[in-house]
Amino acid sequence: MQPAPECAPALESPAEIYAAYLAHLERRGRGNTAYTQAAHSFLRRWPQVQQWADLALDTRLAANSSTRPFITFLMVSRRLRPGYDYLVSRKLCSLWHELTGSSLEPDLNQFISAALELGFTQRVASAIGSQIIARLLIQTGRPLADLCEEDLQDLLDACAVRQKRTGRTARHYRGTTHSARQILFHLRILDSEAPPAVTALTMDERMADVPAALRPAFVAYLHRKRATCAPKTVSSLATRLAHFGRYLTTIDPDIASLSALDRRRHIEPFITSLTTTVNSVTGEPITVADRIRRVHAVGHFLAEITEWGWDDVPPRRLIFHTDLPRPQRVLPRYLPVDADRKLTAALSNSPYRLAADALLVQRACGLRIGELLDLELDCIHEIPGQGSWLKVPLGKLNSERMIPLDEEVLTLVDRITATRSPGRPMRHPRTGAPADFLFTHHGKRLSQSAVRDELNRAAEAAGLGHITPHQLRHIVSA
Repeated sequence: MQPAPECAPALESPAEIYAAYLAHLERRGRGNTAYTQAAHSFLRRWPQVQQWADLALDTRLAANSSTRPFITFLMVSRRLRPGYDYLVSRKLCSLWHELTGSSLEPDLNQFISAALELGFTQRVASAIGSQIIARLLIQTGRPLADLCEEDLQDLLDACAVRQKRTGRTARHYRGTTHSARQILFHLRILDSEAPPAVTALTMDERMADVPAALRPAFVAYLHRKRATCAPKTVSSLATRLAHFGRYLTTIDPDIASLSALDRRRHIEPFITSLTTTVNSVTGEPITVADRIRRVHAVGHFLAEITEWGWDDVPPRRLIFHTDLPRPQRVLPRYLPVDADRKLTAALSNSPYRLAADALLVQRACGLRIGELLDLELDCIHEIPGQGSWLKVPLGKLNSERMIPLDEEVLTLVDRITATRSPGRPMRHPRTGAPADFLFTHHGKRLSQSAVRDELNRAAEAAGLGHITPHQLRHIVSA
């Protein structure tokens, strides 16, 4: 049996608990003889109420509708910790009504206030509070400030057990727990921010479809490239090599070594197959640029491991410059004046201010989307006699630059500063150092997908076709 929480009344008699329950029902203006008789019966069977938590889960869940309000009262008054298995298996529909005047109410109010400051709506903040935080406070018996990462994991473990037992998915709990972690981080209760909702696959997992005999070489090559390439570059390279590996599995699953690669049997059919390969997202044929990148990836892989003197390499060069399709030499796609005006008006009237203002800053300053979202709060520099300048951080080209700003952009940045969600500095994905990013929402960095979604919405509202963020860098002035 778990020890009684420190804030619970010590050694209360059943009569004292019963009297407290009657006072609780009176404050709420509800109750009837069925409620009081059920409470009396419960206390007669379990005068030490925590003993009830030792029963089998099915027995605890079988409590009738007259007994459940008393159990809820015991939980919110910190007299009973029923177990996470019970808490994740039961819907606490009347929880917010029962919390009024309880010892849990101040902690939950503090949590919800922090969630609202981070940009969560009242409805979502209340849902996270009741589904996650209230259950943690009930089961741990500790105040909000003393919650820890292990408590959240215990709750998720109970959800996983419930999923195996009943088949009910724990997806919603995982999502709200992720948000709860981020709010607790900004409250300085947890030391680290919530990890990404989607965990990246390992290189071994990403190369799972490569022929077994070749897989170690593919993985070793990608690990070696981490020493000289940015993580996103290695990830893109892994995607392209995985395509090549899957093709080899299709045409020659029994290939035993890289030295067995043959230009006529393997390389030329692979290059030809790219002309009909379909993009898994759009369903359209891949672009010429993507075909070039895939051929380059395979060619560099085979050439580099040969130069490095690896044991298993092809006996001769297999890919040549003439294997690359001729690239399309097109001018940057720009937005005509009329389209630019319509899009700007749609963004200015958008209810999604943070993402819309981010796009307006990108349009005004000619930023790449990655550079835009890497901006920090101190990105504006005042230079005596030279006005205001925007410092663009290291990005795709691994270089910094300064952009002069006018009053319109300064007004935009002021509005963004007021709209963004406050909170603690977060880990910079490139440097690992704490950073106060300019674009934050719900206590996290604004994502590229959120910006792209807002651009798609604004383009549709303006009656325009599909527009990419990169097009905002190319505006035809009137």
